[in-house]
Amino acid sequence: MKKTKRLLIVANVDWIFISHRMAIGKAALDKGFQVTVLAKNTGRASEIQEAGMHFIDLPISRSGTHPFSECKALYFMFAVYRKVRPTLVYQVTMKPVIYGTFISKILKLKTVNGISGLGYNFTADRRGLVQKIMILLMRYAFDKSDNHLVFENKDDLTELKELKVVAAQNTFQIVKGVGVDLHKYYPAKTIPKEILTVLMPTRLLWDKGVKEFVEASKLLEYKYKGTVLFQICGMIDYGNKEAVDKAYLLKNCIPGFLEWTGFQSEMLPVYQNAAIVVLPSFREGMPTVLLEAAAVGLPIVTTEAIGCRECVEEGLNGYKVPVKAVSLLAKAIEKLINSSEKRNAMGKYSRQKAEQEFDQKEVVATHMALFQSIIEKETF
Repeated sequence: MKKTKRLLIVANVDWIFISHRMAIGKAALDKGFQVTVLAKNTGRASEIQEAGMHFIDLPISRSGTHPFSECKALYFMFAVYRKVRPTLVYQVTMKPVIYGTFISKILKLKTVNGISGLGYNFTADRRGLVQKIMILLMRYAFDKSDNHLVFENKDDLTELKELKVVAAQNTFQIVKGVGVDLHKYYPAKTIPKEILTVLMPTRLLWDKGVKEFVEASKLLEYKYKGTVLFQICGMIDYGNKEAVDKAYLLKNCIPGFLEWTGFQSEMLPVYQNAAIVVLPSFREGMPTVLLEAAAVGLPIVTTEAIGCRECVEEGLNGYKVPVKAVSLLAKAIEKLINSSEKRNAMGKYSRQKAEQEFDQKEVVATHMALFQSIIEKETF
């Protein structure tokens, strides 16, 4: 009798899984896995269940550090791991990666860890106590066999190696983000627009460069108000310490020139209505919004930050500027505002780059092959 393959996927919240790992979960189902998703339910668990996966609500705070709450979450995860007894655990986002690998080491479970950026405590040169504790926990947890790490960029891998987090017995590879569905995201037919839209699609965190986008737009207001719309599209991520204040957005919005449209459940028409996409982020794993922008065939202005720089080839599909360099950000945006020829050429290159490097089918196939190879490998 063929043994059932059980895959436990762990993320901090349901919507992170849906937006970044749902395709992997569905592919695992197609490969005959019984898939269980462990994540905090923010109201979207039903979407996961409707896709055919089991769902368990995880009582965890993404940014919390209270010892009692963290121990409670760790114990809950331990109980779930022991009950499900998965053939393989796939963990994404930093807390599940650290806690889950710690538990998996005790229970002798095979693990794949998706390192989708190093998160808040490794951004903006933070070197606090929480980061030190995270590093110590990772060093202990990762020192196990059957632990594979999937990084979205080489810089995160290099940093964890330098911190002596990646153990000699770990295996690892780099996969450029979670990919993008090239059939769902595609270029719009060119339609002349009276107002040219410069779009920043993002969760509203200070580390994403919201303030820099606002300030850059205001530098250009006197020239382009009435002909250009700067649009911020995304939700305020209240569960993150870097959440942007709603009052800040409302205070700085300029009707008809700088607007915040909030969360949009369907992003394709938002992208297709834009002429330029901007993400002045401080650090990323591999920003999905830039992969989507590339697939839709848009020129991109971003920063030279880790994760962002991999999405743009300077002068070919966009421009890169230093982090927090507001005036240079404004100048890069203005270059594209003033040249439809540059926008069109860079947009075409973006789509080509997406097809060659960011196809979600390839990313999913890589994960399925990895899962199978780990399962077939002799256990501890």
